[in-house]
Amino acid sequence: MAGPFETGERALLVDEKGRTFLVTLRAGASFHHHGGVVAYDDIIGFPEGIVVVSRNGHPLSCFRPRLADFALKMPRGAQVIYPKDVALMLMHGDVYPGARVLEAGTGSGSLCMALCRATGPKGAVVSYEMREEFQAKARDNIDSFFGGLPSWLDLRSGELQDVAGTGERFDRVVLDMPEPWQTLDALDAVLDPGGIVAGYVPTTGQMQTFVLDLEAHGYQQILSVEALVRSWHVTKRSVRPDHRMVAHTGFIITGRRTSIRPSEAAGSAGAAGAPAEG
Repeated sequence: MAGPFETGERALLVDEKGRTFLVTLRAGASFHHHGGVVAYDDIIGFPEGIVVVSRNGHPLSCFRPRLADFALKMPRGAQVIYPKDVALMLMHGDVYPGARVLEAGTGSGSLCMALCRATGPKGAVVSYEMREEFQAKARDNIDSFFGGLPSWLDLRSGELQDVAGTGERFDRVVLDMPEPWQTLDALDAVLDPGGIVAGYVPTTGQMQTFVLDLEAHGYQQILSVEALVRSWHVTKRSVRPDHRMVAHTGFIITGRRTSIRPSEAAGSAGAAGAPAEG
């Protein structure tokens, strides 16, 4: 069970209308918002769930941020993958405790944090990022959320294709990059047969190219989905959909690697499409 809030810890403050504010607790400092001022000393040392009242009389509930809260409010280098999409990638990608996961690119770190949580300390997460400024931002975000970089996380600079010569093996691969199909030759050297690739792309053209290239490389159980999440407004007098929703953000594509070599997969596809002899 988590103890009381401590100095330097992140806290999520929630006002009467459900608006949220992610803050870092500092002794002697205060949080200023539209409802007034709240001293962090009124939160530090108290248990999670405490309700504090601003000097103007407005209450704020205090919680530790969920990963979904943190991901949407943390500083960003690259655009983050929404929690709804992260959930699908973890589930359809079948990321489990102890799994060895390869990721590209790290971006702002939201998916990387979810992977670290899902694999746990008995697993391993290796994450490649080409842009140094993105990796630096991701490192700060991951460190801030976990209170230190997880020991089972390896943040690397460069392209995912660099991993092909390392001799490493992985159970799962997660890709958030413009052209994920360009990694498939490299993945032949590091992803075990039966392993799963999960990719995230924003457009139908990218989805089509990736799916067709997965098929050409012998991948099976290929699935392409998107998540459209609509929250509901529930009161004693009415139940209705909220006026705003998070609709399309991207497509999630998953596939399982077989032991078929790419040339054999292409030959099988050509044979399947050949006209029957009469």
